[in-house]
Amino acid sequence: MDFVVLICFVVYLALLLAVGVYSYTRSSTFSEYILGGRGLGKWTTALSAQASDMSGWLLMGLPGALYLSGLCEAWIAIGLGIGTYLNWRFIAYRLRVFSESMDNALTMPEYLSNRFNDKKNVLKTVTAIFITIFFLLYTASAIVAGAKLFSTVFNFTYLQALLVGWALIMFYTLIGGFFAVCWTDFIQGSLMFLALLIVPATMFVMLGNWSEISTLLADAGPSYLKFSGRESGFDIKSIASNLAWGLGYFGMPHIVVRFMAIKNPRELKQSRIIATIWVAVTLTAAIFVGILGHAFVNKYGLDFSTGDAESIFLVVIDYIFPSAIAGFLLAAVLSATMSTADSQLLVSASSISNDLVKSFNKNVSEKSLLWISRLSVLAIALLALVIALDPNNSVMNLVSNGWAGLGGAFSAVMLFSLFWRKTSFKGAVSGIIVGGGTVILWLIFGANTGIYALLPGFILSSLTIIAVSLLMPDKEAEKIFDNAIKNL
Repeated sequence: MDFVVLICFVVYLALLLAVGVYSYTRSSTFSEYILGGRGLGKWTTALSAQASDMSGWLLMGLPGALYLSGLCEAWIAIGLGIGTYLNWRFIAYRLRVFSESMDNALTMPEYLSNRFNDKKNVLKTVTAIFITIFFLLYTASAIVAGAKLFSTVFNFTYLQALLVGWALIMFYTLIGGFFAVCWTDFIQGSLMFLALLIVPATMFVMLGNWSEISTLLADAGPSYLKFSGRESGFDIKSIASNLAWGLGYFGMPHIVVRFMAIKNPRELKQSRIIATIWVAVTLTAAIFVGILGHAFVNKYGLDFSTGDAESIFLVVIDYIFPSAIAGFLLAAVLSATMSTADSQLLVSASSISNDLVKSFNKNVSEKSLLWISRLSVLAIALLALVIALDPNNSVMNLVSNGWAGLGGAFSAVMLFSLFWRKTSFKGAVSGIIVGGGTVILWLIFGANTGIYALLPGFILSSLTIIAVSLLMPDKEAEKIFDNAIKNL
């Protein structure tokens, strides 16, 4: 274990834990714990949204996929970049205004319930169930990424590394709530951005010129540097599936909740610019880490197994940089891991406390809800830990499945709820069930089709919402939509 690297980690973690402790004093009410009292600024909103989005997947999963398969995997990043911009451009402002005007909704399930005048809490229940199921996979992916980091850097066993990362995430999520999560995400997003600028730039300088890099990549095959993934022509099915990742953004509870929390809705335009630039730069840099990493291993003869391709970022940092700088850069990986896990835990907990407990027990006190949320964080984190126990888990696969499930269940219904006045209560419920159910069935039975589960989930959810809403119109939901439009 490198003592200097350890000191860098300790200093960084001390900063995050201090934010958590401070935030404990700022989260005395349930609303402050869940949504920060709608008091976020434009920079915090932008960076916390994108940091919570990208996770350890950005520094480990995506570079690992590029390392193994080449530029054909870059279509995922392109789809995510487009999805990010569209989400900020069309969803952010409208959702911020709609959610506040609809009885000050604090969560995505509560917004949907108020939007469709759901007196029986059917929407809250269905939504909370799907959020909990798919966030378990997503949170597990972040815990796995953290475990790979600690085991690689400090030679911990996988179980030791898993428990250390899990405990750190738990501490500041439990005590600080939304305010702590967003501010630590802001810090983490900044650190991730810097690391993804420094590492691939240094790799490129050390590798020489592009001609030499191409020679070093010759062993990867003639299609490695082709976006098509083929020597000639394009694999339309594969490209469409990878681009479909971008459809998931509209229904990600841990991302859209940031739109609901900004203090001044008019600042969302500036947040959009910040977030779009952050995503474009970091995704491009992550692509280069994967591609250049393959050449780097060949040139410098690093002892690196392709079976652990998701650790390429860690291995390169350890080889290139002195301990003090390496500690700083490796902390960025921890940042990516923690920034997503904390957000997902908090959203899952809010679904249980606000969307289930509060819905069925109107008399529950604010203090009780606050502690129910914290206990829910603990329970969900324990389940995610169980999923993460398998050392053969892939960060990319866990993220892919969780993202598909959330996008399939919620992306279409969020779009229709905000833009189509004829969307009905029954259409919304049916769309969520069909979309989420399609993804589950596709992951079980359709894995060999080569089509990403999110794509059929989104399409079938959209068609269901349209068909059911037209067959079973909802005049009350139309009135709610018309009243919300007046506030835009």
